[in-house]
Amino acid sequence: MGNLTLPLIDPASDRAVFKQISDHLRGEIEAGRLQPGDKVPSESQLIEHYGVARMTIRQALRELQSEGLTVAEHGRGVFVRSRPPVRRLGSDRFARRHRDHGKAAFIAETEGIGGKPSVDSIQVDETQAPADIGDRLSLGSDARVIRRSRRYLINGHPVETAVSYIPAEIARGTQISTPDSGPGGIYARLEELGHRLDHFDEDIRARMPTRDEARALKLPPGVPVFHLVRTAFAEGGRAVEVCDTVMSSDAYVLSYHLPAR
Repeated sequence: MGNLTLPLIDPASDRAVFKQISDHLRGEIEAGRLQPGDKVPSESQLIEHYGVARMTIRQALRELQSEGLTVAEHGRGVFVRSRPPVRRLGSDRFARRHRDHGKAAFIAETEGIGGKPSVDSIQVDETQAPADIGDRLSLGSDARVIRRSRRYLINGHPVETAVSYIPAEIARGTQISTPDSGPGGIYARLEELGHRLDHFDEDIRARMPTRDEARALKLPPGVPVFHLVRTAFAEGGRAVEVCDTVMSSDAYVLSYHLPAR
């Protein structure tokens, strides 16, 4: 089994044998002796080492997969899951200085951690505002919005999907309604249109992903997501955008500066 030295089963333990085996392998991953992308010892190797039935080994391996630590590749084996660099989701990520330098928040922060940012699956259309979005934007029941959908990647690994809704009366016929929103992203375009941003409100909750979300973010079983809904307000109090975002939880740390006064 290469450089791995796995313990043996403790027959006196009241912990199930398959859980002891998953504990041993998890320990190797957490200690860095099994690195992202490394192949986990095969079923046959583990059977020989532990002297247990194949089903017991498969239970142990499924335990690791359910925790999002490993991925199984048909015909190749089980591998330690590769993860993107962790992006710190800070309270200043939408600071104007990023837009002044022609960079949207995702690009600026990803480059700040040494990652390579990219965006794909961009779709833009005009549609009637969903009821909850219309409420957040204080729009009438028949109001129209420009909807911008996209997926964000770090080093080619998908970490986030986002759908922005901007009142059509603001965005229709502008660069916001085209696939390429330009340097600094849609917030830079909103400010150029005279909607100087004042603050953002965010609601965040953790949940398990839907099947489509897991597929888009390439999430193995057991990995939850952060579901974040952000409303951008311009000076004067008008809501000018709502962004509905789903993020892979293991690619982000929520980090906020909270004044005590």
